[in-house]
Amino acid sequence: MKYNTAEVAQLQPDYLGFIFYEKSPRNYDLSEIPSLTLGIKKVGVFVNADLNFVLEKIDQFNFDVIQLHGNESPEYCEELNHKLDKKLIDKKYGSRIDIWKVFSIKDTFDFSILEDYEDVVDKFLFDTKGKEKGGNGYTFDWSVLNDYKAQKPFILSGGIGLEELAAVQELQKTDLPLYAIDVNSKFEDRPGLKNIENLNKLVGSFEPIKRAE
Repeated sequence: MKYNTAEVAQLQPDYLGFIFYEKSPRNYDLSEIPSLTLGIKKVGVFVNADLNFVLEKIDQFNFDVIQLHGNESPEYCEELNHKLDKKLIDKKYGSRIDIWKVFSIKDTFDFSILEDYEDVVDKFLFDTKGKEKGGNGYTFDWSVLNDYKAQKPFILSGGIGLEELAAVQELQKTDLPLYAIDVNSKFEDRPGLKNIENLNKLVGSFEPIKRAE
């Protein structure tokens, strides 16, 4: 698969994501990641992956964040935290690696589900519930977020394009702990190949919030 990671990195996003899920059309199948400008954090995205596979990819690509996009349990997250902390103590990692847990939303969501994850992940990511594990290309009903009462920061994902930016800015005016937006399919010419012109428009018109690309 062809990627334009280096071009995207020139736009200085806060995060760049790399998917390791064979069923995804964006599955990252290269042996290395192009050198990125200092300050861009690398996110490894996994779906119900074996812990040893996750650790192997961390060692290979030196990820800063692990995004869990499957049905990973709180116990799974706790064990991953334990293994990451041990590697940090053993000085195998230079800095702590964050864990983001993804939850898919459509018209309703029971936020009490998140309580068991509060102490074992660093941030939540809310995506659109659809046929695919991400990249479905449409937004969920953001009014559902009014029921989010926790203080843990979250990333907003799911079908965000240029036409959604005004609505995102309105969310920023609320008390919701919105940390970043995750843009993907609406900024692609095809899976894995980002449209640089549209990303430039995003950067030029929407500076106040972090962008996870």
